[in-house]
Amino acid sequence: MTIAVCPGSYDPVTSGHIDVIERCARFFKEVHVLVAVNSAKTPLFTEAERVRMIRRALDESGYEHVYVDSTDGLITDYCKSIGATVIVKGLRQNGDYEAELGMALVNRQLADIETVFLPADPVREHISSSIVKDVARHGGDVTGMVPSGVVPMLNTALNHEKSQR
Repeated sequence: MTIAVCPGSYDPVTSGHIDVIERCARFFKEVHVLVAVNSAKTPLFTEAERVRMIRRALDESGYEHVYVDSTDGLITDYCKSIGATVIVKGLRQNGDYEAELGMALVNRQLADIETVFLPADPVREHISSSIVKDVARHGGDVTGMVPSGVVPMLNTALNHEKSQR
C-alpha cells in the first residue's frame, strides 16, 4: 500500500487541514503530515510548535498511522527518504489549483512523485491560516476554525507578538 505526504506550512493548523489529513488517512497505509519550513517566510509559530499542535490535534482523532514531521529541505527528498510516492494537497476554490499544479509538475519531474488533490470540505473551504491569524489579531473568535488546542497557543503567540512591537 502507498505512503502519502501532506505538506504545508500549518501556521497554524486549521480545521480544514485536519479534515484533509483525516480524509487522506482513509486511503493510505501511512500518512506523513509534513511541516515545510520556508526560510523566506516569517511564521508566527516555530517549527516545533507547529509539529506539536498538529500532533495534539491528531491525537484527539486516534489515527495511529498518521505521523508528523518537519523539513527545511525539498518535500520530494523527504518523500524519497520515507518511501512515499504520493503528495496529497487540499484545494479550496480560491485559486489553489493553479498554484499547486505547477508544484505538482515539478515534484513529478524531480522525483516521479504524483500529487493527489482533495477538494476542501465546502463548510471549511474559506478557512486559511492567514485568515485565522487575521481574525485572531483583531480579537475575533476562531473557535471551530482551528482545533481546540490551537486556540490558546494562538492567543499566547499573538500576545507575545503584540508585546514585541
